[in-house]
Parts: sequence; structure tokens; C-alpha cells
Amino acid sequence: MKVTSIETVRLDSFPNILWVRVHTDEAIIGLGETFYGSHAAESHIHQMIAPYLIGKDPRNIESHQAHLVGYLGFCGSGAEVRGRSAIDIALWDILGKSVGLALCDLLGGKVRNSIKAYNTCAGYSYVQTRSTQGTANFGLDAKQGKYEDLQGFLTRADEVAHSLLEMGITAMKIWPFDYAAEKSAGQFISAGDLKKCLEPFEKIRKAVGDRIDVMAELHSMWNRPMATRIARALEQFDLLWVEDPVTMDHMDSIGEVARSTTSPIAVGETRGLMADYRYLLDLNALSLLIMDMSWCGGVSEARKIANMASTYHTPVAFHDCSGPVVLAASTHLALHTQNCFVQEMVRAFYYGWYGDVVDGLPKLENGQLSVSDAPGIGVELRPEVLANPGCRRRVTTQADL
Repeated sequence: MKVTSIETVRLDSFPNILWVRVHTDEAIIGLGETFYGSHAAESHIHQMIAPYLIGKDPRNIESHQAHLVGYLGFCGSGAEVRGRSAIDIALWDILGKSVGLALCDLLGGKVRNSIKAYNTCAGYSYVQTRSTQGTANFGLDAKQGKYEDLQGFLTRADEVAHSLLEMGITAMKIWPFDYAAEKSAGQFISAGDLKKCLEPFEKIRKAVGDRIDVMAELHSMWNRPMATRIARALEQFDLLWVEDPVTMDHMDSIGEVARSTTSPIAVGETRGLMADYRYLLDLNALSLLIMDMSWCGGVSEARKIANMASTYHTPVAFHDCSGPVVLAASTHLALHTQNCFVQEMVRAFYYGWYGDVVDGLPKLENGQLSVSDAPGIGVELRPEVLANPGCRRRVTTQADL
């Protein structure tokens, strides 16, 4: 089997998301995905990856790893790593399809048949229209259905908690601190703002008690003293974790925050490749390691990072607040990974636009995610995506090299 061409697909309506289709001479097409900076990742794929990969056997996944980034960009989660991640996911999809095995079985089988889902409380258009992570990109002006959970947790977190429990979802993540962080560029939070930001947690605990696990997302927006102050203020709510308290560029600061509070600290989604995560694990202070498969190097690297974390007795979780292919691939890996106990999802995405762009989503039932026996990752772009007038396709073939 040989790679014959590499195709990238973008939609005007979802400018942050990039899909990759790796075509082969046996008519098997592998599907991959990444998120943020779609134009930059696309350029890396066509300029750097395509000339290497076209003409080679896509099933030799491990041998390709060192050639999917290049001389620069091999650290962090920049465009090179995001492009590599999307390609790697597609290669695993090809391998699974070529032997008729679902990804979780291809990796060595399941350790569980389903996994607990937690709802990241975004709305339908969260971070979809702009390239920034901030309140201006919350999507609050684009209400599209009953699962506008971002507006929900800001104003009626108790109702959101009840709604999630009614559908069997027993964990939720919220981020009421972002507005306060933007007021001071993360340098200070007043007593009044802190009190206001704690109100959603108070409403949730008053409404449903301990029947739902709650996480707080800080989006790496705070300096170390303020992150510590917030984490300590959250201790009273017995959260499952507090996520990304400081900018992920000084590992020791993360360790200091973690050791200064009893709130469990979880970090990692914006890092890239195994060496980055080794530094996090060496802090010996984290309660959870988080990976985004489309930012950390794909299935290959996420699997290695999870195995490495297990040697530190540290659980992992796979991030998905981006796209449906990553949700599917992450669910497969979560079902295979012993030290993973929960999988992220966004119900507004799952019941909203995810179904408009792919077929074969993981099944969500009574708060648990599971996958089918379909070979590979199990999801495919819908024909309507490729026929959409706002679809931007770019293809590199042997003739273009």
C-alpha cells in the first residue's frame, strides 16, 4: 500500500478546524483532524509532510514519526505538531481499515467497554468563529439550541447540573473566572470578583450536592499568586480538578500552585510531544495529565504519554473541545488506556454540529461513551461537507512534488 495524495479540508463556517484525508492506492482513505491555526497546520502538511509521505506505506506509522515535523517546530503544540497530529490520526485510521479492526482493538484491545463522559459546558459556537481563546469568542450571541451550557453555567449553573444528571452525565467543567482574568491580564482578582466567580459552584453544590463531579477551567490566564488564591478558594467545593491555572511555559510554577492547595491540579492540553509531558510528570505534584490528541502528536504520541504517566501513578484524560474526529479517536484510546477514567466531550457540539459533519460518532448512553466495531476510527466526513460551497480543499499528489 502507498500514499497517493494528501488532502486538507476546511469549512468557512468552522475556520479553526482542519481535516486531513490521506489517500492510498488501495482506495482506503484515512481521516485526521486538528484545531486552531488551521491555515498554518495546512501549510506544514502540504509543504513538509506530503513530499515525505507520498509514495510510502502509510502503515509504517512508527517509522514515519520523526519525519512528520521537520528540523524546527518539534517542541510544543505549534503548527508543525498540529499538522503531524492530524496526519498520525489518519495513518492509524488507514491501518485499522486495512486489517478490519477498530482503533481500540488495533492498539491491543479494550480495558473497558465504555467510559465516563464529562461535559465541558460550552455552547454551540464556542471558539468556532475566531482564533482567540477569550470571552470575545464565547459564542454567546449565537444561541442555537437547548444546550447553550456556557450561558447556562454563567447564569443558572444549578439548572445545567440538573439537566446533565437527567441524561446520565455526572461530571461538568466550567470557567467563570475568564472575565475577571481579562480585567487585569491575570495579574489580580478582587475579593468581589472572586466571590462572583464562586457563585456557579455554590449553585451547583446547593442544587445537586455531590451527585455531580465539578471541574474548574482557568485557561492558563493567571499569575502564580492569583492562581493559588483561586485554587484555595475552590477547595470548599471538593472539585475533581482545577485545570491549567497558569501559563504553561514555566513548569515549576505549576508545581508550586499544586503544592500550595488541596484542590487537585490538572494540566497538559496545550503541550506537545512526550518530552514536554515528562517535565510535567517530574513535578510529582499533578493529579491528572490532560492531552489533546490533535495537539500532542496524534494517537502515537498520546499513547506513549499515557503509558509514561502510568509509571508515575498519574491518571490521564483526553481533551476534546474541538472536533468530532478527535472525540472518536480519543474515545478509542480512552477505552484502551488503563489509567484513563474519564473522557471530555461538549454536548452542544455532540448534539449540534458534530453530526452535521461526520457519520459514526461514538455512542453516548447514560453518561458513558462507547465505540462501534467499525474499522479504524469509525467516523467519516459526510458527503455534504465536501459539497459545501464554503468547503476549501487542497490536494498534493506525486505530480505536485
